[in-house]
Amino acid sequence: MDFKFFKKSLPTLIFLVVFSAVVIPVFYHLLKVDKKLKIYSPSDVNPRLVDASLKHITKDHTIADFKLTNQNGEIITNNNYKNKIYVADFFFTRCQTICIAMAYNMSELQAYYKDDKNLMFLSHSVTPVIDSVSVLREYANRKGVIDGKWNVTTGAKKHIYELARKSYFAVVDEGTGDENDFIHTEQFVLVDKERRIRGYYDGTEKEDMIKLKEDVALLKEEYARE
Repeated sequence: MDFKFFKKSLPTLIFLVVFSAVVIPVFYHLLKVDKKLKIYSPSDVNPRLVDASLKHITKDHTIADFKLTNQNGEIITNNNYKNKIYVADFFFTRCQTICIAMAYNMSELQAYYKDDKNLMFLSHSVTPVIDSVSVLREYANRKGVIDGKWNVTTGAKKHIYELARKSYFAVVDEGTGDENDFIHTEQFVLVDKERRIRGYYDGTEKEDMIKLKEDVALLKEEYARE
């Protein structure tokens, strides 16, 4: 009796096994394909981080054009990051608090992506008058900065502070770049090849660095599918 039941059920079992072998991988692949990083606009970010003039924008936000000077006295613009994924942060060379951990983690990321030509790094000094080219050069030497991979920059203070508030949404402070203004942030910002923000990470936390690496991998998969 049991044998007859098994014999009648055998085709169904075979069908279910074959069906599962084909459908489950396809379903998994579709789920994986659909997983994409968020594209951040001003309306997606904590309002305290966004300049009042931009809070109404809900899409199509990109990093503004910039013109900075790096550790070698070279002019650095968006063109240096054209068709690149990059990680940006804001720091100052004399910082003895969060910047120490941030610099260490950025150095670790640089080492991890050392041979990846599609990924770069960009650090902005929030005390650009103090952080001259010679100071940045000495800092870059101490931190193991690879020229052409990681630009440690100075520039006009108002320009840098506008980038922080209006492009990267990286600081709560209402800094405008005036003499007495001072901004400070632990944020690492992931920017894609179209100059769009794709992630925020605490640059002092190891767990966030793991998440950043995972997100970079997802972003690369996104580009690979295009």
